[in-house]
Amino acid sequence: MDVFLVLCISLLPILYSFYVLTNLFIINPRGKSCYMLAYECFMPPEDTKLDTDSCTRIVMRNRNLGLEEYRFLLKTIVNSGIGESTYCPRIVLEGREECPTLKDIHHEIDEIMFQTLDNLFKNTGISPSDVDILVVNVSLFSPSPSLTSRIVNKYKMRENVKSFNLSGMGCSASVVAIDLVQQLFKTYPNSMAVVVSTEDLGAHWYCGRDKMMMLSNCLFRSGGCSMLFTNKPSMKNRAILKLKHMQRTQYGADDEAYSCCIQVEDELGYAGFRLTKSLVKSAAAALTVNLQEMAPKILPLWERVRFFVVCVRKSIKKGETLRVFKVLLGNGKAKKGSLNLNNVLGGEGLNFKAGIEHFCVHPGGRAVIDGVGKGMRLNEYDLEPARMALHRWGNTSAGGLWYVLGYMEAKKRLKKGDRILMISLGAGFKCNNCVWEVMRDLDDQNVWKDSIDSYPPSSLANPFKEKYDWINDEDLSFVRLDFSKMVLN
Repeated sequence: MDVFLVLCISLLPILYSFYVLTNLFIINPRGKSCYMLAYECFMPPEDTKLDTDSCTRIVMRNRNLGLEEYRFLLKTIVNSGIGESTYCPRIVLEGREECPTLKDIHHEIDEIMFQTLDNLFKNTGISPSDVDILVVNVSLFSPSPSLTSRIVNKYKMRENVKSFNLSGMGCSASVVAIDLVQQLFKTYPNSMAVVVSTEDLGAHWYCGRDKMMMLSNCLFRSGGCSMLFTNKPSMKNRAILKLKHMQRTQYGADDEAYSCCIQVEDELGYAGFRLTKSLVKSAAAALTVNLQEMAPKILPLWERVRFFVVCVRKSIKKGETLRVFKVLLGNGKAKKGSLNLNNVLGGEGLNFKAGIEHFCVHPGGRAVIDGVGKGMRLNEYDLEPARMALHRWGNTSAGGLWYVLGYMEAKKRLKKGDRILMISLGAGFKCNNCVWEVMRDLDDQNVWKDSIDSYPPSSLANPFKEKYDWINDEDLSFVRLDFSKMVLN
């Protein structure tokens, strides 16, 4: 067995060299690169801010809720990691969430799309007529004409612009859209592409009392982002990021994963998103599969050799040495029973910091951020951007990653040559990750400019607990209260 181990290790440099040459000249030939020129996050109007009192008014007017549901909401909001400066759709603030009109939905989406696109074209000097490819992803709203057609009409884009409207792709849709762009770049050289990522929340606000469906109201908030990409070699010097690798995982064949985040109707007929307790487990399984496929392509040779030696030592008794060798080379898959993030990343597992400087984790919720951090052995510095984005903006669905990236840039963390691992998780269940290379030092304060100096705050404690903890008083269980008549100061 020692001879076999030495032989395997001696072959790794040859195989790695073959992979590098293949990647350079076959997978990523010259002129087929994907560069990001700019991105613009949505800054909602100040009058749509959802502070403690505004949130309480929305909760209290739901006549379907009782004491038990109020206690559940209090606990959820307090533990969510969300602060008092997130934003909510106007129709919810105005109390019209049970009867939204098509005009309301279009207004919500238009505000996000057109503000970010206006800023994108203004700040880059790129004209809408220069755009060759347009991709819009909004999971829960797919009108006809499409949202891409709405943008083409607004900005009078060219007749031959290639437009794509993605729906139903969940919180990881932004990375899916970028993958589509990079695939199109292989066919269309010297092109410019725009991606718009956002979500419609107002028309899908849950008005029932199912606890697993009430979670979405506590987490999701208004937000979005527009991005500009190119594969023109002449514009390389203007780029802020270069796409180095893309890895997509669709874990929907697993029934538990498929149904852990799903749009349904409750027993009273109220529609909404049900987030089950298996969400974090499914996210870990999908992330594990994704990173196992990605690791051989982004980690340095010495880290792969170290991990291989550790795996061989542990697998000799199990007779699985050949399978581990295949997984290390990117040609094998883990057994379903071994889909545990710690099996790959924990203990003496893979150290992604050997090939990655920054981790842009989807700010889907505190449990998701904690789970990714624990599994990948990330420290608080690594997770700070995701935690702060969640606290300041909430879970803005597909647009959330760009608020995290914006925090890194505003804090002047991103230096030329750094690599960023972008981790996105979404309904399906999907895990779509990509690696970016920073092309120059970045320090734009972007959408964070008015609040970056106050982050990270000394405490992430939510004021809800201090203000409304009285609802947990056991004496209330013996009295009948009409919370709908409660007057808030």
